[in-house]
Amino acid sequence: VMRSGAFKPRDWASHPPYVYSEYRSTSLRGPTKPLIPIKQSLSEITGPLYGQDSIGLLDGDLTKNGRKNGEPLGERIIVSGRVLDEAGRPQPGMLIEIWQANAAGRYVHKADQHDAPLDPNFFGGGRCVTDAAGRYRFCTVKPGAYPWGNHRNAWRPNHIHFSLFGPSLLTRLVTQMYFPGDPLLEFDPVYRGVPAGARERLVANFSIDVTEPGFALGYVFDIVLRGRNETPVEG
Repeated sequence: VMRSGAFKPRDWASHPPYVYSEYRSTSLRGPTKPLIPIKQSLSEITGPLYGQDSIGLLDGDLTKNGRKNGEPLGERIIVSGRVLDEAGRPQPGMLIEIWQANAAGRYVHKADQHDAPLDPNFFGGGRCVTDAAGRYRFCTVKPGAYPWGNHRNAWRPNHIHFSLFGPSLLTRLVTQMYFPGDPLLEFDPVYRGVPAGARERLVANFSIDVTEPGFALGYVFDIVLRGRNETPVEG
């Protein structure tokens, strides 16, 4: 996922700049000097693995893994897709973790003080491992939009955070998935910081084939690790 001697270099034209003026906090944390390449050792590239062999039965179902006394509130959705390399080859055994706000737009985290209710039956996190065909699947609820402090009337679009681990901690991709037709996308500096032509890869596609009758709408979000069509990095 990250650049190393074993892989082709990342196409940086697909990714947001470290400092993007409309995304104000990047000026406080983005590096302003050229990065210093450090050659990775064999152990850094090849291992150890991080949790691929310890997935629970409910880890990939966010409508069940946080239940205490009932079902979580909100619109049930299914998010699935494939993890591929630059040649379209499936990537099995990839550990995928997701985290998100609940249907009201609030995270289960003490730092989130948004004036919206917490859902006692929704934890907001899940994980799974891609199968032999590079496929993954999560069942969850559609996250709500929420305000943030970037400017006076700033709202984050509905989104789900993704973290992918390859053969080691250093081979990692962190990104976000958005929903089609969201009117907040054009106002969001996190999304707009990704170059045009690449940012659209972060928007999932609605799929009637993934949709389950009477249960949940389905979305497809494929993730490409390298090359001209690679999925952009987003924190």
